[in-house]
Amino acid sequence: MHVQPLTLLMVLLLHACSPVTALNALAPSDGIAVTADLRYAEGPRHTLDVYARAKGAVPASVIVFFYGGGWETGEKAMYRFVGATLAERGVVVVIPDYRLHPAVQFPAFMDDGAAAVAWAHANAARFGGDPDRLFLMGHSAGAQIATLLALDPEYLNAVGLAPRRDICGVIGLAGPYDFMRDAGPEVKAVFGPEAAWPRSQPINYVTPHAPPMLLLAGEYDRTVDPGNTLRLAERLRAAGNSVDAELDPSLSRRAIIAAVSEQLAFLAPVRERTLHFVASSAGCGTRDRASRD
Repeated sequence: MHVQPLTLLMVLLLHACSPVTALNALAPSDGIAVTADLRYAEGPRHTLDVYARAKGAVPASVIVFFYGGGWETGEKAMYRFVGATLAERGVVVVIPDYRLHPAVQFPAFMDDGAAAVAWAHANAARFGGDPDRLFLMGHSAGAQIATLLALDPEYLNAVGLAPRRDICGVIGLAGPYDFMRDAGPEVKAVFGPEAAWPRSQPINYVTPHAPPMLLLAGEYDRTVDPGNTLRLAERLRAAGNSVDAELDPSLSRRAIIAAVSEQLAFLAPVRERTLHFVASSAGCGTRDRASRD
């Protein structure tokens, strides 16, 4: 396979920095509407961007994507390539900002995540989305947010939603799900006093009623132990839940999210597996509407 020089350069940079500027510049734009800075709650970090194609005859699945950054950095504009790439394939993508440490500690960003999901559920139809086909997706720290929202019902219950009823599935990329055993002082500071730490671990909330999950990570990850993915997958399976988990031997934490882009899709089929996972839940919206009726 012939690799373009710009693509090769981005691959070489992945281990040193995140080439999001190039990926965002090269992200698809034809036929994709980006509605930016929509407010989902009061406060400077409580806005989101929506990526969608023109409304089709059949409402599209909706993904709420939570970015990573160690719960201390990140902003939604950095992930235009994620929103645009998935929207090009017919998914409505919602990317919220959320409050970060040190301005807040856990669980403030969880409350923000729940509010953003509630906004997506209430407003998806405006952008051609189906609120009954709602998925959560996260990368790194964002995967902790996405999976905890799906496993601990406290947060979504507080905004009138329920994980078992309202979430069709979860996609976690390079996520920390059982991480306090290896956490350094910087991470521990994010999650407050030691008594609160167990509440932050998605693995502690696995029940037989978890939404289906796709969990992907790279063995080359030097930031988030890929064992997090294996341990959560094992716990989910033991409880009788549907989970598809895989470690790629060549991917780092940065590479696994970069592989969502068109230019770096050859690194791993992250985008295709995400879209297949969403499409495979074809009956989710119909089933949930019937249960409510």
